[in-house]
Amino acid sequence: MPVSPTLTVVIVAKNEARNIGECVHSASFADSVLVLDSGSTDGTPALAEHAGARVVHTDWPGYGLQVARGFSLATTDWVLSLDADERITDTLRAQVQEAIRSGAHDGYRIPRMSEFCGKYIRHSGWRPDHTLRLGRRALSGFTDHFLHAHMTVDGSIGELEASLVHYSYPDINDVLEKLNRYSSGHARDMQARGKSASVHRAVLAGLFAFVRTYFFRLGLLDGQHGLMLAIYNAEYTYYKYIKLMFLQSPARRPEFPA
Repeated sequence: MPVSPTLTVVIVAKNEARNIGECVHSASFADSVLVLDSGSTDGTPALAEHAGARVVHTDWPGYGLQVARGFSLATTDWVLSLDADERITDTLRAQVQEAIRSGAHDGYRIPRMSEFCGKYIRHSGWRPDHTLRLGRRALSGFTDHFLHAHMTVDGSIGELEASLVHYSYPDINDVLEKLNRYSSGHARDMQARGKSASVHRAVLAGLFAFVRTYFFRLGLLDGQHGLMLAIYNAEYTYYKYIKLMFLQSPARRPEFPA
């Protein structure tokens, strides 16, 4: 009798007490749920263990390297990368189980349905947002970008139809916190790739980000939340270039004029 393929869901987390229980519960169909915690102080590890996960305490080498570390600790046939603010629906669970059972492909992209301050965004470049998350463990890896790292699979790639639910920006405080953190991380990635920046480039890139989100990607159909998201993307783009500019030429305290 053939043995069913096995699956580990890998979650990286720090101070995700509000999310981790529901996240782990949504992944409980897997043979193993592995949470890599990098120094939480809000009880995240205990909540993850209570929900049924195995918790590994680690440092923080960056998102991609952390997920890759989780993949290396897994011993199952397949791995699925899941963020703490994401949930696997019942429909998606069934499709994941069928995908690994059939073995038709070596990896699968999964669409996401993401929310922004209490509204699911259906345009603005956020939908369907296919992202590679499921793969055969022996063929799967992650890039080492500090912020926008992504999964890789050395083989054929298919697509699932059901969506991950992504509680990406639950409130305006989270928007502002991520604006600062993500723009800093992206600036570091751009610096590593040898990109350059200036104030003029930052302004023009920010304006184009607004136009692209609100008009080209039909953010206007998302109502006031689409407008808010377009402004966020403009600010995010502006600040990542400004931060890159200062990384390339650190600001120095000027001499006090006589």
